Order: sequence, then C-alpha cells, then structure tokens
Amino acid sequence: MGKAARRWSGAGAALLIVVSAACGGDDDSGGRDDGTSPEPDAVAVGLDEIQVLAAHNAYHLEAEAPLLAAITDNLPELTPTIEYSHPTLTEQLDLGLRSFELDLFEDPEGGRYGAPAAQELLGLEPIDPAMQEPGFKVFHIQEVDYRSTCLTFVACLTELEVWSEDKPDHLPIVIHLEAKDGAIPDPLELGFVQPIPVTEGTFTAIEEEIRSVLDEEQIVTVADVQGEADTLRAAIEADGWPDVDDLRGRFVFVLDDHAAKRDLYRSLHPDTLDRLVFVDAQPPDDDAAFTVLNDPLVDGDRIRELVSMGYLVRTRTDADTAEARTGDTERRAAAFESGAQIISTDYEREDPRWPGYVTDLPGDGPARCNPLSAPDACEDSAFDDG
Repeated sequence: MGKAARRWSGAGAALLIVVSAACGGDDDSGGRDDGTSPEPDAVAVGLDEIQVLAAHNAYHLEAEAPLLAAITDNLPELTPTIEYSHPTLTEQLDLGLRSFELDLFEDPEGGRYGAPAAQELLGLEPIDPAMQEPGFKVFHIQEVDYRSTCLTFVACLTELEVWSEDKPDHLPIVIHLEAKDGAIPDPLELGFVQPIPVTEGTFTAIEEEIRSVLDEEQIVTVADVQGEADTLRAAIEADGWPDVDDLRGRFVFVLDDHAAKRDLYRSLHPDTLDRLVFVDAQPPDDDAAFTVLNDPLVDGDRIRELVSMGYLVRTRTDADTAEARTGDTERRAAAFESGAQIISTDYEREDPRWPGYVTDLPGDGPARCNPLSAPDACEDSAFDDG
C-alpha cells in the first residue's frame, strides 16, 4: 500500500463517510439511528512515518581517569570526544530508545583485544574475560577507548533479545552496525594491537552471529521490505517502509558505512533479496532504503527530501560532547525538525558535569508521529509498547 493509500485508510475513512452521506449513499452504520457515525479504522503508520531516539555508540563507557590523563598527554584532541557513557542496553530500552549503534571488531580466535597495553602500564582493572572468547568485540577504539557495557556482539544481541522476549509487542529495534578496522597511532611504541581488515568474510561472520541469537522471524530482511518490487528503491518510493504494527517485536539491521565496506557487503550479496542488512545508500542507487546524514544543520534539506520519498534517515543531535559542554541545542532542534526518523544522541540522560543538556523525544512514549511524514490521523499514543 502506497503512502497516499495508507493515509486514506485512516484519516480518509472519516471523509468517505461524510461524502457518502451527503451524496445519498448507502448507510453502513448498521441501521443505527442515534446520529453517530462509525469510528474510522486506526490509521496505518509506516516505520518511515515515526521518530525514535537512538544511542550513538550505545555500548560506550568512559575510560577511567588515569587512562584519560594518558590520552590527554599523547592524543589530546581525542579526550573530549570520548568523555561520555551510556547505561546498559536494557536501561536504554527502558528509557524508550529503540535504535542502537554497535561498533564491531573481528576477533575469530579470541583474545586479540584482551590485554590493552594501558592495563599493565597504568595498573588498570583487567578487562572482562569475555574478551578472550572468539567472536566480534564491541568497543570504540582499540587500546585507548575499550570499555563497554557489552563487550561481545553476541552479548549485546542477547541482551536486546531477552528484553524483546519480555515485551513481544515492542516497536521495531533498529541496530546500526559499523565494522571497524582503523589503525591508531602508537606514539610511545607500546605495541598497540591493530584490527583485522574488513573483508566479505567479515560480513558473513556478522550475519552468522546475528542468526546465532535471533530467529529468522525476528529479523526484518531486505526481502521483507522489497517484496515483489524489482528493486528495493522502487519498493520504498512506491510504499515506504512497512507499517510499524507489522514490524513489532522484530529487529532491523543497517550498515553504517557508505564506502568500501558497503561495497564489500554488496559484493557478498549482489541480489538484494539475499541480504539481512540494509546498506547506507541514497537514490539513484537501486538498493537505497536507509541512509545516514549526521549533520541536520548542513543536510537538513536533503534529509527532508529523502523522508518525503519514504527513505529511513539517521541523524545526530550532538557529537564529540561539544553540544553538551556548551548547552547548544540548535543541532538538536534541527534534527527533530528535519523529519529524520532515527535521532541519535550520546545524552539520552543528563551528564551531571554538563547539567541541562539532554535529548528527550517529544511526548511520553518510545516514538512519536513524524512531524514531516506522518499521516494526519497519526497519534503518538499508538506507539506505546511497554
């Protein structure tokens, strides 16, 4: 059903009754003579027609003071960008967040990131033994910013799945995946471990870990959205994303990369119907359905254009702790006004060091009707899922 048809099925139903009565059409009120009309059907709302809060680097824990001091001495430009922490994924879900970004480091043998140089050098608490297990690890930057509330990808997914099982009617949860392989400088020649370069095999392994935790029916695949359309782009521009109610209790995975790593995943699955993960792409790409435009002050016009066409967009209200430190809310306001459906922040709760700055979704529930794209009859109360 296209966007116009979706809106007609809800808000237009009431108009249809009025027009029918005025034209002398058949009375479908079941013979009632109380002067009332039947209630219109509940309006159908697509995933592209709501807004939800997301957590940037949702796993992130700020490094302890001795490590931050050492970073400041050697990489001073890095320190202010990593001085933030998130609560656990479960706590974030309970706060109403429905989208999370996870950084993935390949570690097929286990233990690659299990002994950061700073740990012994600065006498820090040892890292969790889970780092010795084979499988993808979840943290920000090896050696210098490695504290995490869920150190393995499987652990993060399991935490989300446990919460999901307890609340099976929850709104769809969008998981942003970033496969990391960036090298970092080693100014003191401490023997910093560097990541394994991302390959097609990396994405095969990522999909395997997703399927090790989630059943197929819990995952919204590209085939689910593309349907019988010739391309994913054609499906989106004709119908937008599926209705929220059809996606409840499920997970959507998106790739937060629009360069070489995206092309690797495309090469792994040239037929979009075989893909588990949606890539970051914009029209005219035929596999476009989701994209990342992180600066709503710069990209606001493009975000609005894509949202009006049915595409899913993530943007950010803050970055590198800058807005929290200054109390600047211009970017936050622009993010909500842009119509981007996924509003990402590091401040779903207030940091006591910078009181007054927090990103809170307008309204009381985990989602609200999108100010740009939602049908007129949309009501925020329809998205309560707790």
